[in-house]
Amino acid sequence: MLLILNCIEMILYQYEKNKMKEKLTIGLLKKAAEDFCKNESTFSNKDLFGVTDGKAVGTYIEHKFQDYLTKNFEYVKGSSSKGIDLPSSGILTDIKVTSIKQPQSSSPFKDAKQKIFGLGYNLLVFVYEKSDDTKRGTAILDFVSCSFIENTRTADYTTTFRIREMIKDGAIKEDIIAYLNDKNIPADEIALNQIADYILSNTPEQGYLTISNALQWRLQYARIVNLSESVYGITKLIDKINQ
Repeated sequence: MLLILNCIEMILYQYEKNKMKEKLTIGLLKKAAEDFCKNESTFSNKDLFGVTDGKAVGTYIEHKFQDYLTKNFEYVKGSSSKGIDLPSSGILTDIKVTSIKQPQSSSPFKDAKQKIFGLGYNLLVFVYEKSDDTKRGTAILDFVSCSFIENTRTADYTTTFRIREMIKDGAIKEDIIAYLNDKNIPADEIALNQIADYILSNTPEQGYLTISNALQWRLQYARIVNLSESVYGITKLIDKINQ
């Protein structure tokens, strides 16, 4: 009987605890990421000492940040292996963790338009500088940059810049198709015609990623990391690069 009562108390405790959690919003996500970076940048981490595999470090930090969110907020949790990390309609954000040595990651290829009109979701990009303390056997991940990038800014910088210039200069459909072919946009003739029509009726926003064609998109974040001016749709939560 006592065991049953203890179980009931535990269930009620968890229920009340979960009720007190705030529902995660974009604003709260940004603040949580900023706080997480500040805390982690001074944390002596034994688990990551001697680890040189960037993917392993990234997965570890992603999971740790997700745990941080779970403790403090109510939200829908996705999967880094199956899709977007934070898939709810109000958040729709993927988490990326990368080293300052080569700030890049991969992203699933959905269709060629992603390079021009954005990935279809927001990005939360953590960029760290790792150092090992051999005497203590610990690692420090100093987060030198953390940015929230809205979907509208997740297209390729050079491609969108040139397309926007072409539209201003009065480019016609054939001009757009020729440019897309020159840039090796991964699409067949029918798809390129459709993309060109869409571009002429929907001028793309200026993207800020560097996106390379591959079986998966290769996303590079150097331009975001080094961005010093204010750009609508890009929030620099941590910026030790441009101090």
